[in-house]
Amino acid sequence: MAQDTTVPKLNFEYWLDKAIKWGQATTEESQKDVSLHLPRLQEFLHQIYETLKHMDSIVAIQQFPLIGQLLGRLCWNPFVVGFDESQKTLMWCLCCLYSSEPQNPVELKANSWIRSLLCHLLSSSKWESNEAETSAFISALGYTSADYYSHLVKNMVFSLVTELRGNQFSGLNIQGRVSASHVNAVSLSCLPLITLPDLTPLLETLLLYHGGASKEILSSEFLEAVNEAFLKKKISLPESAVVSLWLRHLPSLEKATLYLLDQLVSTQFNSLEEVACLVKESLLPQAASHPAIFRIVNEIFKNALLETDGASEVMTIIQVFTQLFLETHQNENKQHKFPLKAYFPYHLQPLVTALVRRPFELPATHSSQNLKHVSDMLKALVEDTDISSLADLFEIWFLIARFGEWLDIAAEQLFKAAVEPDALLWLLAFYYCPQNENQQRTQTMVEAQAVYNHLMMLFSCRVLSVKDLEAAVYSITDAEQCCNQHLITHLLTNFLLFSSGGHTIAQKFIYHITETTDTCKEVCSLLSRTAFRISHNGEENQRTVKLLNELLQKLTLRV
Repeated sequence: MAQDTTVPKLNFEYWLDKAIKWGQATTEESQKDVSLHLPRLQEFLHQIYETLKHMDSIVAIQQFPLIGQLLGRLCWNPFVVGFDESQKTLMWCLCCLYSSEPQNPVELKANSWIRSLLCHLLSSSKWESNEAETSAFISALGYTSADYYSHLVKNMVFSLVTELRGNQFSGLNIQGRVSASHVNAVSLSCLPLITLPDLTPLLETLLLYHGGASKEILSSEFLEAVNEAFLKKKISLPESAVVSLWLRHLPSLEKATLYLLDQLVSTQFNSLEEVACLVKESLLPQAASHPAIFRIVNEIFKNALLETDGASEVMTIIQVFTQLFLETHQNENKQHKFPLKAYFPYHLQPLVTALVRRPFELPATHSSQNLKHVSDMLKALVEDTDISSLADLFEIWFLIARFGEWLDIAAEQLFKAAVEPDALLWLLAFYYCPQNENQQRTQTMVEAQAVYNHLMMLFSCRVLSVKDLEAAVYSITDAEQCCNQHLITHLLTNFLLFSSGGHTIAQKFIYHITETTDTCKEVCSLLSRTAFRISHNGEENQRTVKLLNELLQKLTLRV
């Protein structure tokens, strides 16, 4: 990252030279020189901050070795710090250099030094011209200034937290003991120090504070900054504070959801467990227990699907999120639990009730019955009644799609269990072809039944070749022209995983279909979901698990 063009090295040397000459500005000459150069210094400090906020703290210190000396000297110059803007910018710069996860003694020492400077800056405005007297007083008590200021900051935070909590929970004169303008001012004063660990109790108290005001009393700049620090793991906050933050400031919730989506789509993961871990760490599934948060996240997911034309990786993320949300919802105290109709469309409640049942909690026969029940209800909704608009159809499809675990089980049971295939094939046909314009879904269903019948004829064969399977499938439908190649790929992948002959040619055939149909990401998502489900359900088909791992290892190198 070429930052030297933004903050030239020459400037660092120039301003460090100035800071050394100024010292602590005790002479009239040095005070005049500080005043003369203050506007340019302020501009330079802003340049530093704009550069540092995009960099990792370690990289910044390595790239700008003089930065510590410069900031340290400026922080102890009362004429520089006396200018409010300079003081604030110095705090911001120091917070950028603070390492949220120090890895070695050098970083720990740097953090300690930064904390002492931040504490000094926070408290120096209180003393102004009495700094010398205060320093003498501190020395007489046997403290170093860093110790004193650190204790002072902790006491200030404790005092503010006590004041705000007392105002919030006291039954006496709740309105007005602490004015809204005062709380707003406190939130603004926290801006430069948000990543300072000693400030965390105050951040939490502010986020949970309401004080009876009808309008938002915390500054939007404060809420945005806290959200940014939380997303980048510069601070740690309890779940209750994060939920309150997102309810108070919806742009922060939108940013958190988009940030998670971007992280998940742009990162190569080895397993779905890693995806689930990152989704859970985001606190979004837990926060979504509040219906208002769930509905906003839901809308963002819908838009992401539309914008990516139903990308398989986005769909997998939504399905993992839904599973984690349901786990949180089921584990909640009954007194605080919202009914499912608060999250999902009311007119689809019977369908929701069937879909929220966790497959691994049901015996295989009950899973088949539940899938047929879902398929029958869905068919009645879609075919036996008039859908008033495409929006209604999309709402039904999205509900089915977010519970995609059931769709994967439907494809799996077509090859693993003695089931009537029509209901399960129709369910898959609807997912891959929700609109029946020009009889597309009807044609997809016909093709899927024909492919399935031919695959079942080959299911018992212990010796198969790629040509055998290819001929059986593509004698029915041309890969170029079939109504839905995605559904055919779904059936083929499950045949390879759950038939004995399929295992022997799985790697060759999956390599072949991903090459010829450009479905590598789609197949990879399907295999990841299957591996995740098998590991969570405690199934002991070691041969299938081994095959899945081998396939995923090879496919992820090509994605």
